[in-house]
Amino acid sequence: MSSVQVLLQRLDPDVPPPGYARPGDAGADLVTTSDIVLGPGERGVVGTGIAIALPPGYAGFVHPRSGLAARAGLSVVNTPGTIDSGYRGEIRVCLINHDPREKLALSRGDRIAQLVVQRVEQAEFVEVAELGGSERGAGGYGSTGGHATLGGQTPGSGGDSGEGTEH
Repeated sequence: MSSVQVLLQRLDPDVPPPGYARPGDAGADLVTTSDIVLGPGERGVVGTGIAIALPPGYAGFVHPRSGLAARAGLSVVNTPGTIDSGYRGEIRVCLINHDPREKLALSRGDRIAQLVVQRVEQAEFVEVAELGGSERGAGGYGSTGGHATLGGQTPGSGGDSGEGTEH
C-alpha cells in the first residue's frame, strides 16, 4: 500500500492524532475534543484537535465510523465531509444522531469519524453543444434496476425513468 506524507498540527495536545486501527485500513480514526449529548435527530459540530496540510492533488474525506452508525445511529451530516488541500484550520465534524428514540452521549477522546486521504484530479470542464451517447443515457434514479419487487417490476419500470432527477 502506498503512502503520502501529511503534515499535522495538534491543536489539542491531550487528544491522540489520527491513527489506523489495523494495517491496510483506509480510514484513520478521528476523536472529539469535547463532550456532547445529541438527542434524537439532533446534530452538533465537534472539534478533533488537529489541523492538517494535505499536498496539492490530495483531499481528505471524513466518513462515519460504521460501528457507531450501526450500534448508535451516529453519522456525519455532510458525508463525506471534504477537506481541500489548501485548508489549514481545525478539522471539525458535524455529527447527527439518527436514532429516533435514544439520546447519544459522546465523551472527549471518543472516536467519532474516520479520515480517508485520497489522490484527486482537478477537472477541466469543457462546454459542448451536445454530449455523446452512452449505454445508460439520461436514465436517472432506479434506471439500472437491481431491486426486485412483487410482480417482477423494478424501480424505474412503469414509466418512472428518473429523467431529470439526477444532478
